[in-house]
Amino acid sequence: MEKRIFLVRHAEAAGIDQQKRYLGQQDPDLSPLGINQAQKLCMAFTSFPIKAVFTSDLVRAVNTASLIANDHHCRIEKIKEFREINLGTWEGRAIKEIQAQHPEEYEQRGRDIANYRTPGGESFADLQKRALPAFTKVAEETEGDLVIVAHAGVNRVILCHLMQRPLEELFSIPQDHAAVNIIRENNGSYRVVTVNMALGSLMSSLRDKIS
Repeated sequence: MEKRIFLVRHAEAAGIDQQKRYLGQQDPDLSPLGINQAQKLCMAFTSFPIKAVFTSDLVRAVNTASLIANDHHCRIEKIKEFREINLGTWEGRAIKEIQAQHPEEYEQRGRDIANYRTPGGESFADLQKRALPAFTKVAEETEGDLVIVAHAGVNRVILCHLMQRPLEELFSIPQDHAAVNIIRENNGSYRVVTVNMALGSLMSSLRDKIS
């Protein structure tokens, strides 16, 4: 029987400033805007028969997922494999700082975005190897529609695989905070229906997209 998988990026995390930073597996809570986004996501899913909610074990994902799970009176399962990419010594540091202090490493990553490992961290290929089996397991073992709340990097590597796109193209797949990707699964076959559905679409547009 066909099911719908709602692959969601967590709502906005606290501590986001004007300098773009490598957040990785740092673990801030949701910002005030993020809390509002999570509440609206919960409202958007109210009319759908969600049977299970899975989430990264990082706080910003858990607190996004919890509202949806509580509203549907269904179980929530934290899955470590859905954590964002580990960026090692780059985590928490501004992109401009890395460019200035480690120009060679920054350029190497740009030349091989799929396979370059930041010092002490992972590559996107590593991330795909740990996240994809977890995605397949929960998708195929869960009966009925399900929600997975993860991170931009995690969602992108999963979507690259499902859409048969090389990892080198992962940053061409937009993943906004609290945006929804809709995937249909039937007997191990996957079809990506919608990518990066904006939060502003909410319930009526979401229903139209998946009908």
